[in-house]
Amino acid sequence: MKDYLNEHWRAILAHNGLADFDSLWELKAQWFEEPNHRRGGWSGVSRCELKRPDGGTCAIFLKRQENHKARLWNHPVRGAPTFLREFQHVIRYRANGIASLEPIYFAMRKVGKDHRAILITEELTGFTSVEDQVQRWLKEGAPPRPVRLRILAAVATLLRDMHAHGIQHNCFFPKHVFTRTNEDGSVDARVIDLEKSRWRPSRTLCAMRDLYTLNHHSQCWSRSDRLWFFKEYLDIKHLTTYAKWLWRRIENRSARKNRVHAPLHALSVKNS
Repeated sequence: MKDYLNEHWRAILAHNGLADFDSLWELKAQWFEEPNHRRGGWSGVSRCELKRPDGGTCAIFLKRQENHKARLWNHPVRGAPTFLREFQHVIRYRANGIASLEPIYFAMRKVGKDHRAILITEELTGFTSVEDQVQRWLKEGAPPRPVRLRILAAVATLLRDMHAHGIQHNCFFPKHVFTRTNEDGSVDARVIDLEKSRWRPSRTLCAMRDLYTLNHHSQCWSRSDRLWFFKEYLDIKHLTTYAKWLWRRIENRSARKNRVHAPLHALSVKNS
């Protein structure tokens, strides 16, 4: 596969002495996430601040891995770097108009017997993961319900668009969903960690997986907020026969696996 370079970032990378694979691989940068050692290799993430040629700075996430492979349909025996699959999903999301990450660079190299890969994406400036946002609310008090619902609406729209294109995220945890509230009160939503995404022929199959995952990890939200999100995702005002069936399937799946427990804390509106 040919190297990918976002033309908008070519001058920025060159200005920082990062114009090629080797310079990116050798860059000394602290780990944002400690390297993951498995699959016979390792994979790690660093956050780097770069200088712009015209002044100012910008931030990127530099992901590097060595001998960290997964079997893909077109690489069934020897496998391919997991970043290849993630990069392909990033491109697919963007091709379908789904808000996600902006890719900056992707390349693979074989050095002796080692297979290396680099994936760079732009930092989501101003965005906060839903998980971090909820943890802050649990400590400081949640905002009024209309504010919460604007955030839920943005996430619901994002997930609905993904499923309309047959894309199942497979790991739709609150820590992978990011939102940003703009000055006019509107909310933007993005999703990250796309490696395990897959195409499914049915929107219902996508919904049962991703809605279950999100619901299971959102027990601090009130039941009324979660039900509102569910209706917003389906773009309905009242529960239809299909909606009731789908809601029961999601809740029954949680009950069968005995994985939903009452949260230690629940969101409550902060005092004015």
